[in-house]
Amino acid sequence: MENQTKIILDSIADGVFTVDSELKITSFNRSAEKITGIMKEAAVGRYCWEVFKASICEKRCALKHTMDTGRSMVNQSVYIVNLEGEQVPISISTALLKDGQGNVIGGVETFRDLSMVEELRRQLSGRHSFQDIISKNKEMQRLFGMLEQVSESDATVLIQGESGTGKELFAKAIHSLGPRKNGPMITINCGSLPDTLLESELFGYEKGAHSTAFKDKPGRLTLANGGTLFLDEIGDISPALQVRLLRVLQDKTYEPLGSTKAQKTDVRIVAATNKNLEELVREGKFRQDLYYRINVVKMVLPPLRERREDIPLLVDHFIRKFNRLSGREIQGMSLEVMPLLMSHDFPGNIRELENIIEYATVVSKNGHIGIEHLPDALRKGQNISMDEASSRSETKEMSFDEIERNFYSEALRQNNWKRAATAAQLGIHPTTLWRKMKKLNIETPEKAGRKMLDDYIQRNSE
Repeated sequence: MENQTKIILDSIADGVFTVDSELKITSFNRSAEKITGIMKEAAVGRYCWEVFKASICEKRCALKHTMDTGRSMVNQSVYIVNLEGEQVPISISTALLKDGQGNVIGGVETFRDLSMVEELRRQLSGRHSFQDIISKNKEMQRLFGMLEQVSESDATVLIQGESGTGKELFAKAIHSLGPRKNGPMITINCGSLPDTLLESELFGYEKGAHSTAFKDKPGRLTLANGGTLFLDEIGDISPALQVRLLRVLQDKTYEPLGSTKAQKTDVRIVAATNKNLEELVREGKFRQDLYYRINVVKMVLPPLRERREDIPLLVDHFIRKFNRLSGREIQGMSLEVMPLLMSHDFPGNIRELENIIEYATVVSKNGHIGIEHLPDALRKGQNISMDEASSRSETKEMSFDEIERNFYSEALRQNNWKRAATAAQLGIHPTTLWRKMKKLNIETPEKAGRKMLDDYIQRNSE
């Protein structure tokens, strides 16, 4: 019987090992040898953490947790270190071993090599990312194509978009892809500084220019020479400063404060704003000639609510980011969380989503993000836009089932009611989607049409 068990264990693709009550390995199958690079003879008799050196061994040992609590773990993703010292991604499941009288005598762990899955994930991520920007949205993909072309020139670029849409990431991509990539990229937020300080920071000053000017100070235009100057929130600068900035764009010259001698500058200007500059021009709050100077190439970034198909990609990216930064092992989120995120309007855009995931990874203790780990406002199905706060109080809140139903119905509609394509977009198995449709009573137009026809035939036959 023992020999038959060994033959069976050695024939399966998953690694399997057992331990005694002291967590010393008592058996080690052939797939375990292949995945770890460690032979059975070298593994048996040693503590399991000495063999696997997994990312959870020291603090959150899965087998020890199962043996202490009696609760099994299923498909928890971790990393082990093989014989060559390389990290190998695996998913593990654990269970108790008991004797004939029901006494716990040890534990068993199965693990599956996820190296191929991780490689496919990286390839997929590569197709949906550009520099540090992640998106599969058609408009964003079009902007990716523009980035490569725009970066090759020295033209001034205006990036428009709501706060949190990633304007600075686009500016960094333009700089790093262009001929000035070896030069500096200097950023200044025009909306965060008062006018006098902004002028001083931008143009610099000479010794004696004001009471605290004890020595010369170079401005951002000087520091950015040979590189790129990123003027964030350019719509907030005063009319007087707009005149001075216009001269920089026209003549490539400027005068530091306290100086009467013009200096040449060799910078590429990339500007960004969350305001409608055309409207400001019509209102007389922004100079028309300056607008045309910075609006040589304009890129308008869509808000997250107009590119909801990117939410699963961004969630996965942020979970991995915060796992890496904090040493956590968050594996993903429950199926109920994604519909809630997809139905949210995200007035704070990508920055708001990033903050939500960071918060969830901090408060989650079980390796998965559930609804209970989301901020209160989001968990109640409310957007946090201050502009909508008053109207929201008078609006009837949808139940969670309604939110889920709307989410899955809209996803199916976008994919022409094809379950396989919809499941692939949502990152779930088609069977899981089918169960959701059944639970939420979602019918395809074809099925609904057949039902109506059957009812019509039945009524007329009576």
